[in-house]
Amino acid sequence: MPARVRFWLAVLLVALVAGALGAQDRTAELRSRFEKETDPVRKAHLVGQLADAEFRDMHEKIDAGDLAAAGEIAGRVRDEAEASKKSLDATKRNVEAHPDGYKQLEIAVRESIRRLDDTMVSLAKDDQKPLADVRKDLDELDRQMIHQLFPKRPEAAPAKPPEKPTAESTEEPKS
Repeated sequence: MPARVRFWLAVLLVALVAGALGAQDRTAELRSRFEKETDPVRKAHLVGQLADAEFRDMHEKIDAGDLAAAGEIAGRVRDEAEASKKSLDATKRNVEAHPDGYKQLEIAVRESIRRLDDTMVSLAKDDQKPLADVRKDLDELDRQMIHQLFPKRPEAAPAKPPEKPTAESTEEPKS
């Protein structure tokens, strides 16, 4: 192999390794900022950025075949969203009149649900369970926030998600 080709391959390899390490550093830096943030609104603004970084990490774990670590990362995304909502709720303000923070958090949670759906499609049914549990919790959190943001909607409380039909219930009886 010519020296010039080896040189560019080495440069490419170094760039790939540095990019992967930089992404992990970015996640750790965002998580540190999130944990140290005392203002609930700024904390809610960080949830989306932190979730993006954690989903990148989660996809790396899935690609490496480490589904347990991917489930832990998804659980962290859920826990951070719940912690942010809890700190927003502690302010006891009128969410409908002052939606800042809730609106950004609801968007981040909805985006996380969509990303989990996209990820779960590529996994075997048995491997989806940890992510499906996190998705269910995020969906409930999203419904609560929608209800807080829009309390004058026709229904009085957050609606429960509709039951998904199973394969057995959709089959027609055989004669």
